[in-house]
Amino acid sequence: MDKIPVFSAVIFDMDGLVLDTESTYCIAWKMASNEMGNQFSEAFCLSLSGLHSQDVEQKLINHCSVDFDLAKFGSLSGQYWREYVSQFGILVKKGFFELLELLKANNIPFCLATNSKRVNALECLKLAKLEGVFNIIVARDDVKQGKPNADIFLFAAEALKIGVDKCLVVEDSAAGIQAAVNAKAPSVFIPSVLPFDKVAAKQADCLTNDLGQLAQIILSSYRRPV
Repeated sequence: MDKIPVFSAVIFDMDGLVLDTESTYCIAWKMASNEMGNQFSEAFCLSLSGLHSQDVEQKLINHCSVDFDLAKFGSLSGQYWREYVSQFGILVKKGFFELLELLKANNIPFCLATNSKRVNALECLKLAKLEGVFNIIVARDDVKQGKPNADIFLFAAEALKIGVDKCLVVEDSAAGIQAAVNAKAPSVFIPSVLPFDKVAAKQADCLTNDLGQLAQIILSSYRRPV
C-alpha cells in the first residue's frame, strides 16, 4: 500500500468522492442534451467531473457551439436531476463511513470542500442522508476562484485552524488534485473516472481505490505531528 504524509486534519471533496453524484449528473445531462438535439457520451459527461460551473459551461460551448443554449440546458438538466434523485436518492461512496469512524475515533478534524455552490452541496448531502456530518463546509461561494485554484483548500485549512501543509486533501478529480498542489497540501487521489488521470496520479502523494482502502492505510500508518 502507498504511504501518506503525516497530517493533522482531512479535507474531503464531495462530488465523486463522498457522494456518487457523478452518475446522477451524467443521467441528467444526457437526458437534457437529447431533448436539445445533442447526444452527450458517457466519456464527455464524466470529463466535466470536478469542474466548477464556469469551466463546465465553457466545455459545453466548445463541444457544441457558441450558440448552445446554456440556460435551457441548465434548466432541463436540473429538472431531470431532481426527478431522478427524488426517486432514487444519492449513494454514499464505498468506505466513507469506515473512514469517518476512524477519524472520529482518533479525534482527527475533518471538513468538506467542494466546487459546488453551498445550496447545491447542502441539497446533495440531505438527499444522501448526510446532513450534519460535516460541521465545516467550504463551498464555491466562499472563495473568488474554484478548483483547480488553491482558494478552497486554503479557506478550508483556515476554517479548521490547521496549516494547509498538515491538511490531507482527498480528491477524485484532476482539478481537485491540482488545487491541492497549488495550495501546497498533501493529497490522496481516489479516481472516480477510469482510466484515471496519470498526471493527477503523479501529483498526488497517494493513489487508492476507495475510501475504505484509505482508511486501512491511515490505520496502519497514521501518527499525529508533534
